[in-house]
Amino acid sequence: MQPVRTWRDAVFVIAFLFPALALLGLFIVWPAIWAFAQSLTNRSLTGPAALHPQFVGLENYRRLLQDSEFHASLGKSVLFVLLSAIIGQTVAGFFIAYLMARRPGWQLRFTPVFAAIFVLPLAAPETVAALAWASLTTGTPEGLLNRALSLVGAGPVQWLQQYAFPVIIVVNIWRGITFAMVFFAAAIESLPTSALEAAMIDGATAGQRLFRIVIPMLRPQILIFLMLTTITTFGIFGLVYFLTRGGPQNATEIIGIYVYKRAFQYFDIGLGSAASVVLLCLLLVLGLYYVRLMKEQV
Repeated sequence: MQPVRTWRDAVFVIAFLFPALALLGLFIVWPAIWAFAQSLTNRSLTGPAALHPQFVGLENYRRLLQDSEFHASLGKSVLFVLLSAIIGQTVAGFFIAYLMARRPGWQLRFTPVFAAIFVLPLAAPETVAALAWASLTTGTPEGLLNRALSLVGAGPVQWLQQYAFPVIIVVNIWRGITFAMVFFAAAIESLPTSALEAAMIDGATAGQRLFRIVIPMLRPQILIFLMLTTITTFGIFGLVYFLTRGGPQNATEIIGIYVYKRAFQYFDIGLGSAASVVLLCLLLVLGLYYVRLMKEQV
């Protein structure tokens, strides 16, 4: 890397960085600052507080601490991320990619066919995916899942009423596992084959090659994917909202839906902004933790 030594070099660097910095500032930094400022007021969408919001200090954060629904939404978000993003997308996606990737002593037949099937969810927009799953899991006898159950004399089942939380977990896994597979398959096939061939010659089993060679060598890529999927899943909104709107009885009210309801259904912009600032702080801490883990790897 060439150091910046003259003012011409500095102007050159700033000119290249300015578009990206301007976009980051406009769409990420400024909204975060605005949300924090609103969280210190009693701003509402209707009434006198909409026209003349008052400064209330940390009152909205005190209300959050005493709000059992906020605590419940945080707990559901953590469970949702653990089951769908970490276990469902990352762990399952990695092992499926490992089975499909070509490596010394292993080549799965019909891999392009399997890849095309698994990658199909990437082509569906979020709204279309939610509508497709809503049709699939409808509680009427005409729903596809209920039709399948009727073949063995069971059902119909009200999937989005009785099993709403497991359903949104499955849908998020289905939605995100494809990207995980593409990401990990490319990483696995980029590994030097000499290390795996040497391990095979030394008599290492398939499990030993996976856990002692492949996973340690792919630790940076695994951490990057974990960071991306964890942060995006904590902030997920549309897929769950289109399916259940947080119901039934708040069973699927994750933190993104909690913020939306407080801000735009109950018109309490101050409280919704405070909840979004808390979520932002949690994600920043999580992101810094992943970055630290990646630096330890280096």
